[in-house]
Amino acid sequence: MHSGNELRKLFLEFFRERGHAVVPSSSLVPDDPSVLLTTAGMQQFKPYFTGKLDPEKDFGSKNTASVQKSFRTSDIDEVGDESHLTFFEMLGNFSFGGYFKEEAIAYGHEFITKTLGLEIAYVSVFEGDDEVPADKQSEEIWKSLGVEDVRKFGREDNFWGPTGSEGPCGPTTEIYVNTVEGKGVEIWNIVFNEYYRHPDGRFEKLDTPGVDTGMGLERLAMVSQGVRTIFDTDLFREILEKLPPSLGSRTARVLTDHVRSVVFLLSDGVTPSNKEAGYVLRRLMRRIIVHAYLGKKKGEYEISAEELLKTVVVKYREAYPSLDKDLVLREFQAEEGRFETTLENGIREMKKMDEIDNASGFNLYETFGIPYEVIREIGDSKTEKMDREGFEEEFTKHQEISRAGAEEKFGGHGLVLDTGELKAEDEESLKKVTRLHTATHILQQALRDVLGDKVAQRGSDITPKRTRFDFSFDRKLTPEELAEAERIVNEKIKEDLPVNSVELPKDEAEKTGALHFFKAKYPDPVTVYFVGSSLEKAFSKEFCGGPHVSRTGEIGEFKILKEESSSAGIRRIRGTVSP
Repeated sequence: MHSGNELRKLFLEFFRERGHAVVPSSSLVPDDPSVLLTTAGMQQFKPYFTGKLDPEKDFGSKNTASVQKSFRTSDIDEVGDESHLTFFEMLGNFSFGGYFKEEAIAYGHEFITKTLGLEIAYVSVFEGDDEVPADKQSEEIWKSLGVEDVRKFGREDNFWGPTGSEGPCGPTTEIYVNTVEGKGVEIWNIVFNEYYRHPDGRFEKLDTPGVDTGMGLERLAMVSQGVRTIFDTDLFREILEKLPPSLGSRTARVLTDHVRSVVFLLSDGVTPSNKEAGYVLRRLMRRIIVHAYLGKKKGEYEISAEELLKTVVVKYREAYPSLDKDLVLREFQAEEGRFETTLENGIREMKKMDEIDNASGFNLYETFGIPYEVIREIGDSKTEKMDREGFEEEFTKHQEISRAGAEEKFGGHGLVLDTGELKAEDEESLKKVTRLHTATHILQQALRDVLGDKVAQRGSDITPKRTRFDFSFDRKLTPEELAEAERIVNEKIKEDLPVNSVELPKDEAEKTGALHFFKAKYPDPVTVYFVGSSLEKAFSKEFCGGPHVSRTGEIGEFKILKEESSSAGIRRIRGTVSP
């Protein structure tokens, strides 16, 4: 029986002794723009398999080994059973022309049977088809090592490579070990990249074949420690022990998985947002927050998310010294503070609903920022008509309607937009000025928070490259004042607040305290755009005709470029957003 820490060390030392360069795990945020997060150990080695980089120059060897942090978004909806995870660790050894089938299989056999003392139940090899012959060589190697149960499977199980596209590919061989219940479970997949698939579907033998292997640490720990599930291993046990016993096993597994993922994503520089990796992180964080909130509200149990997060950091810091406890707690607490108020409002709204389908579920997300998984969990039987695919379709539909509405309102057809304040040449630049427009509203309120109510808009001009905002103030701003205003804007962006509008008679709109440019002539009734969950509690509210983003998280990072005098008593700020 070996602990998770021991398995990592044994694996790396085994291959170090056999001439492999031990390469540290790459970040969960990959350099490869084609993938959202790192999903396998081979990702950081792609350029070496394709010949773009030289492993001997970079590592001093044609052979490497690593323990790679990995994340799979496709498994989020499955987490809660006995096997699925979002974050996991992948042990792997790789060869870029250094060795091939005989050595790779012998290494796998030796590590499993001698180093770990486990018994191989059976192995699998590629049975061949009309395009690629059977992998008889791997079968013969296994039998020469004393493994008699060699099973043959087809393309779906024992062949790795691009489907319908070109690239390196080849047969695989898999090692199966019996679990404590006597079932054979696959723990190690060894890929032999010996072919190149051309665009026309033709397979050609590679001059320099390569080896790419992957073995999940969590599953290896399960069979090594002789326990029934991965959650019974030492990798999870200490986290689970921090959860209340009354919590159901499914929920306990969800929380245990998610706190691990949150710690590693935050420590690798991901921050909660409304897009890409930041959106994945926000979904996980908010699911944790919901369970802690509901347990406390019902008085049934108490969950300390901070204690869970600290436990993960302590548990994994020896293997991953870059884990940052202070950063993790700070970011989590900030997200918790942002979300709890809107969560309460969302729960109240859900209680009024008899049924929640994809359309009404997406409306809850749009209004209150509650992710799909959380709506499903809180809504329970009310959400039987919700499914992930339909929810995502509603998201796409909303984006198309928003684009169409903006184009119709400001000239249509994606052509030149010039409202005096906003200028855009096409649909892409329209998106940028829309983000900058909302950022400018937030900036005005941020300046009032920093400098006082004497700040009032005196003009603005927005292009796809920048916003230019003029306001009344009688002196140059200090660097500290500018930094604070910028911080407030980015804080409101990170809070991912909803942006809504309401049409009111002009005198009623003025009574709400909504800001407006006194030189402008406004229609009656007037449209008031506000940033926040309600007009009464909005962070900012202004008379405006739009267009605006639907949530502040869409804006991106705001940066003040310059502050200068425009005229006597009027200051000017230029700012931009990225990406």
